[in-house]
Formats: sequence, C-alpha cells, structure tokens
Amino acid sequence: MHAIQSPTNHAPWTVPVPAQRSAAPAEGFAVVDVETTGLGRSDRVISAGVYQLDAEGEVTDQWYTLVNPERDPGPVWIHGLTSAVLKDAPTFPEIAGELAERLRGRVMVAHNALFDWNMISREYSRAGLRAPVDQRLCTMVLSRDLRLPLPNGKLASLAAYFGVEQRQAHNALDDARVLAEAFRPSLHLARQGGVPLPLQACVAVTDLGEEEPQTPGRSSWSGSSYRAAKKRPPCPYPNPGRWQDGRPLVQGMRVAITGDTATDREVLEDRAVEAGLHIATSVSRLTSLLVTNEPGSWSGKARKARDLGTPVVGEDAFLQLLREVAPHPGA
Repeated sequence: MHAIQSPTNHAPWTVPVPAQRSAAPAEGFAVVDVETTGLGRSDRVISAGVYQLDAEGEVTDQWYTLVNPERDPGPVWIHGLTSAVLKDAPTFPEIAGELAERLRGRVMVAHNALFDWNMISREYSRAGLRAPVDQRLCTMVLSRDLRLPLPNGKLASLAAYFGVEQRQAHNALDDARVLAEAFRPSLHLARQGGVPLPLQACVAVTDLGEEEPQTPGRSSWSGSSYRAAKKRPPCPYPNPGRWQDGRPLVQGMRVAITGDTATDREVLEDRAVEAGLHIATSVSRLTSLLVTNEPGSWSGKARKARDLGTPVVGEDAFLQLLREVAPHPGA
C-alpha cells in the first residue's frame, strides 16, 4: 500500500467543536466506495469496494466486487463498466451478506457519505433487507472541520493534500484505498486537535417514507441536474446576512443549492423551508450559503459563489446545520 506522506508547514488545528459528535466504536471503520448507474433513486450499484480499518485507522482487510444491476450500466465513460463486463457478475442480493459482514458494527466512511449510504440502503431495501450500519462519517465534512486548505471537495484534492497516489479514479476498490489512506491522517489530526468526528446516524430510506421508483432497464443519468423550481410562499423572516462557519444557520437566511444531491432535491428544500430558511434560485450578494457537493464545479451558481466569496458547504454538512437553526433575532 502506498505510504502516506504527512503534511508539513500547515497551521495548527484550532477549530470550533460542532455539536452532536461522538467517538468511533471499538470495531473501527469501513471505508466504502460504490460506483453506480447514475445518481437517482432508481439507479443501481454496479461495484463496491470496502477497506476495513481498526480504531486507529490501520487497514485490516480489503474487499471488492462487481455487481450486475440487471439494467443499463449508465455512464460507462466515467466508471468503465460495460454491460459485457457486468453480465456475469453477482446481483446485489447475492453479495448483500458478504458486504454486510464487512460493514456490521463499524462506522461507514465515504467521500460524500450520504450518497453512498443512500445507494447502499436502497439496494438492501430492494432485497428485502436492512443495511447493518448505524453511523456514517463523511470525509468532505471532516476535511471542512479540520480546515484543510483544499481547492474543492473532490477526492482527488484530498488525496493530493496527503500525498496519496490515485491509480484508477472511479474504480471502487482504488477509490476506497485512496480514501482509507487519506482518512488515517485526517483521523489522527482530528484526535490531536480535539476535533470530534462528524458522525451521522444512518436512517434507512424506507424509514424516511421513500418508495422505490419502478423504472427497470433505464438509467436515470441525464448529465444535468435541471428541474423546474417549485413555487413556495415567501419566507416570513428578513435575511439576517451570510452564514458564518462555526455558527448555526439563522431563520431567514437565503440558501441556494446546486448540483446533484443524494437527498431528493425537493425533500432537501422542504426541510430548509420548514426550518425557516429561504430557498434562492440563484446566487447573489444576498445569498447566505451555497450547498453543493462539488464546490469546484463550473455550474453558474458555483462560479458566482466563488466570485462573491459566498460561504459553501456540502450536503452532509448542510443536513447537520438544519438540525439546529437559530430563531431570527426579530422573531
């Protein structure tokens, strides 16, 4: 395994301690990456890689499998897995038990962990099973909490920061290896700096009332996240200004969302509105926060946010912030 080069000449790790964090279980971690036919609720897992780590972040086992999605494989130009490659692979129900053994009792670690969790949870639901995962950890959120000076939220940027070599991007086993090697020094930095791990409870999609769309044989990959904006009543609170890192969201803040999200976009927006936030359809100087899983993308909102210095967080971080939205000072 490629040796990790420790970063040097970086600032001390002095960061605020977020709420609702806890220590990892003694069983350790399962670093996971899945490749899929697309990004939607009807899409399927086509490969999975898992690196098991002990409580100190040291690798104890690795595992990889292809998965036959029994449908079109989606964006082959990204993951390289054709129908011919996948036709003799086991289906998800056939590998569900083996995957479960590698996840059980461990914190599931992934880059943009909510996406990987939702895809795995849906696959287990289709098989009439439940994924044996209680907690997940998103390395995008951990990198933010550690104040790592990354140019964007991509795995490649995290890998480069810690000197980890990427050998085959979008290969589930290699992506899991890269993340495992980058997570170990992140874990050590968090412990040295007293930064609690950003653990999130894993709730099965079925417990959220999500129903599996019946669209067999068809990929939902479209190459675009466009959808018609939902008409909503005006936010009852005036805009209190920009969100500040380390502080809670405040009712009335204007939140824009761009790019693909693991949570259904409408559900994500509904949660924000219910918390008293305003959903903005564009980014301007009045925007309090941009939510995106790809802050370095070339979407119009992401470019505008970079130009204006608008605060940016990932989806998992935003969901954490939604837990404790502060009342508007004038309420």
